[in-house]
Amino acid sequence: MIQSFIKKGSFQDSVSLMLISKKLSDLDEVDEVSVMMGTPANKSLLTATGFWSDRFNDATPNDICVAIKAHNDSIDVVDLISTQLEDALKNIAQQQQGGNKLLKARRYASATEKLPDANLVLISIAGEYAAELAEQAIDDNKNVMIFSDNVSVSDEIRLKTKASSKDLIVMGPDCGTAIIAGAPLAFANVIPKGNIGVIGASGTGIQEVISQITLLNQGITQAIGLGGRDLSQEVGGISALTALKMLAADEKSQVITFISKPPAESVKEKVISAMKLINKPIVALFLGSTINKIQDENIYFAKTLDEAARLACSLAKVEIAVHSLPRVTKQTISGLYTGGTLASEAAMLLAQELHLSVNKNHDKGIMLEENGHKIIDLGDDFYTVGRPHPMIDPSIREQEISKLGVQKSVGVVLLDLVIGYGANPNPAESIIAGYKAACAQRSSDNPLIAIVTVTGSQQDPQCRSQQIDVLTENNIVVMDNLPEAILLAKKLITPTKSMGLLKTYSLLNHISVINAGLRSFAEDLQSSNVPVVHYQWAPIAGGNQKLAAILKKLN
Repeated sequence: MIQSFIKKGSFQDSVSLMLISKKLSDLDEVDEVSVMMGTPANKSLLTATGFWSDRFNDATPNDICVAIKAHNDSIDVVDLISTQLEDALKNIAQQQQGGNKLLKARRYASATEKLPDANLVLISIAGEYAAELAEQAIDDNKNVMIFSDNVSVSDEIRLKTKASSKDLIVMGPDCGTAIIAGAPLAFANVIPKGNIGVIGASGTGIQEVISQITLLNQGITQAIGLGGRDLSQEVGGISALTALKMLAADEKSQVITFISKPPAESVKEKVISAMKLINKPIVALFLGSTINKIQDENIYFAKTLDEAARLACSLAKVEIAVHSLPRVTKQTISGLYTGGTLASEAAMLLAQELHLSVNKNHDKGIMLEENGHKIIDLGDDFYTVGRPHPMIDPSIREQEISKLGVQKSVGVVLLDLVIGYGANPNPAESIIAGYKAACAQRSSDNPLIAIVTVTGSQQDPQCRSQQIDVLTENNIVVMDNLPEAILLAKKLITPTKSMGLLKTYSLLNHISVINAGLRSFAEDLQSSNVPVVHYQWAPIAGGNQKLAAILKKLN
């Protein structure tokens, strides 16, 4: 038997009522209690879950429906639950009154008056009402994030199409995560600033990737949510394409990471085509989708969230270095290595990146020589006859580096620095001497850039960090590993493709939010110093659609 009652005219958000339901269900006198607003969707849910009472026929979307299952039908628990409900609602009201005063409005027009520069509306109201409010915001030239679910596909397509035509974005429906211009929207994390922009049709996917980025000591610019259906066949990636345009135009987003649950094949190809038009490296993770390529032009394909984060961080470090160095376009790369395996890997990676062939014979230590590019193993027997290995006596490499001063076509020299027991006590000193000698023979408009990777530990006699410090003090670039060093070298010699004049999106630089629905989202924004007004939304005319339509016409 279901015992029930209605609390008239007391609109509350769904999360608050879910928490109240859980608290009341824990009482010894009852088996379970369901507390919901009387919306059509909630009435259907009450029926489906076995909590329906005919009394709820009279409930409006502004009324609270309370259904009680009790193990002892002889006990009238309505009075008990009613009292407990009143206490819970009072506690919510008191909590809302405490702390910093939140700017509030009861009408959308009032919200826009109180925050005239608002450029995003965050919606977490009941799904059957979310589309109407979202359309109102788009018509008002505001971007939208729809946290609410239960929004129809047809409404999603209509809203996103309209927003796209106005250079706006709709994130959602069912978009749980976003961080825009530093503002935490819905479920968000505190992430350091960096140069990686993230786009995701997966809320927890975004959160996991940005968390891993943080663990790898990098940061993000934006995290743009799309909603789980955006890359479906029906929706067609409308917001994904807008988000790519936004990050393409965002100067701070030097690397883009794109995360999606399994997309429709045709939509995936459409998104990949859009990515190739962007002059930035992009990490793409299409979960559950088979892609046999590791890389396709500027796109790097990942298979897991962890791999996507690691790739993004590696590319981010390369981009930071690129933007701090002069370009040496259309010049060549020379590699002078003391370690044979390092030389071999460098040759292999460079051959992959520049579509060259490695030298299989390794004659005179030459691992690659094509189109002016050259990788040499100076530890080869050809160079060590009657002299110490260059890891012990680096003078031969110092001489080879200095010779690059007159080889004007060489723009980048790749070097290894190997430390540890048995190695030269200060190999950085030799590299610096050779590099200075080469640079002294160059003009300012024909620089030579040296990129070094260091093999060894902090505890080695030469001390890894001390070797790195002295190199960087002398304008020598140090990268963490060979793949990053090769990517950087390639970037420096490759002319950049022009994307033409791109539209800028002010949302990515400054955000002001109208929050409709969960008050906690507004409080999070306020605590993060984001301008916000909490729109205390409730169904117009008590949810009477005919009366609401009349009032809308009158307005």
